[in-house]
Amino acid sequence: MLLSGRRGLVEIRWRLRKASADREVWTGAQLRRLLAEKAGLELSSASISALMTKQPSQVKLETLLALCTALQCTPNDLFEVDTTPVTDASEGGPSGEPAVP
Repeated sequence: MLLSGRRGLVEIRWRLRKASADREVWTGAQLRRLLAEKAGLELSSASISALMTKQPSQVKLETLLALCTALQCTPNDLFEVDTTPVTDASEGGPSGEPAVP
């Protein structure tokens, strides 16, 4: 996911699957059980599946806190932020040609 910031575009990667695997949580069912037991958050199987397999466009703070509690991690374990400047190819270079990364 690319987000526009003051210094250009920033890429954010959702790392829930890796954070879970690092803690030997291999399935959505295991994560769902942990969320309920350790954080008191009940999510549907479909919601867990979406969190595990797709990059969310937004995450509720309540869900983020519950994930961190259940997995005993920090938000830094769940997000990878690449602050390397990225140019938007649609803007083009000085000659009007597409910018080359």
